[in-house]
Amino acid sequence: MEAPGHHAPRRRAVLALADGSVFKGYGFGAEGEGLGEVVFNTSMTGYQEILSDPSYRGQMVTMTYPLIGNTGVNDEDVESARPFLSGFIVREYTDDPSNWRATGPLDDYLRRHGIPGIEGIDTRALTRHVRDAGAQTGIISTVDLDEKRLVKRAAESPGLIGRDLVREVSCEKAYDWTEGSPGSQISNLKPFNAVVYDFGVKRNILRRLIDSGCRVTVVPAGTKASEVLSLNPDGVVLSNGPGDPEGVPYAVEAVRSLIGQKPILGICLGHQILGLAMNGKTYKLKFGHHGGNQPVLDRATGRVEITAQNHGFAVDVDSIGAEMELTHINLNDRTVEGMRHRTLPIFSVQYHPEASPGPHDARYLFNRFVEMMKNG
Repeated sequence: MEAPGHHAPRRRAVLALADGSVFKGYGFGAEGEGLGEVVFNTSMTGYQEILSDPSYRGQMVTMTYPLIGNTGVNDEDVESARPFLSGFIVREYTDDPSNWRATGPLDDYLRRHGIPGIEGIDTRALTRHVRDAGAQTGIISTVDLDEKRLVKRAAESPGLIGRDLVREVSCEKAYDWTEGSPGSQISNLKPFNAVVYDFGVKRNILRRLIDSGCRVTVVPAGTKASEVLSLNPDGVVLSNGPGDPEGVPYAVEAVRSLIGQKPILGICLGHQILGLAMNGKTYKLKFGHHGGNQPVLDRATGRVEITAQNHGFAVDVDSIGAEMELTHINLNDRTVEGMRHRTLPIFSVQYHPEASPGPHDARYLFNRFVEMMKNG
């Protein structure tokens, strides 16, 4: 039977969760299986940027917006060289894109990169279940439809805690990045040399740094502090990335050695790694923050920013030493969203100031980092 909006007969697929919950639907994208932690994303647009965010390594993403695929995919709206997530879960998929920028359907993109998807399930019910029961391991399969066997495999699979997923998404060698945002006016002032640790960096972070007047060098996650300092940077950026910050002790140690040496900006996982480097603690959230509509309070100004976020761990506010000051708070659950050093040029945010997708409320933070480098 051929469904509206589909050019080929649909194939059955199953999503099984570790707690025994099962959702039946139809496969799209690559045939086979995907295994990972099931989370939900509340963004209404930008599925291509979400798919290509390396922070989703080890996870399967459920979109709460019901219709996915209608704008297809293109070569510009990607945040990394390829998608790193394990599976994609949607209510309704269409492979008849209607967008002048589209170069092909989403189905082809997922097939090309070996990512299985499942559609036709009640994503509202799944989202409520994850919200109530917590994020948990799941498996999508189009080849094995035995529900009990799939549940057992999901339950026996390792979670994210303690795993090093960063090495799976980081670059293998250092490189220079020169591309700014489309149509941006690049500063004519002498550029600042920013070294970016690639823990799974999104390209829009690099573009925003260029827009703000930086010369950008990206280095692998395992780069030692001495190697970074040998590049004579004006500042260091700790990027976003996947998984548990405690799973990358080598990064924590490198950052600890950089504290007091250079201005530092931490973003998302980089914020958490900075927290650990400052002898703080992190913990896993029940279902994480994934989407483009998280309200964050700037304690200094009283201003509320609507932010893009993608993380499953958070810094423990009570563990932050007296050297660090809490600067931003999530208004949904009061978790830490930002901090700064009281005397050194160091600050970090849990959310994504580069967005892509998401609101642009926090773009000014890149200029703040540049001012910090300017002042030494």
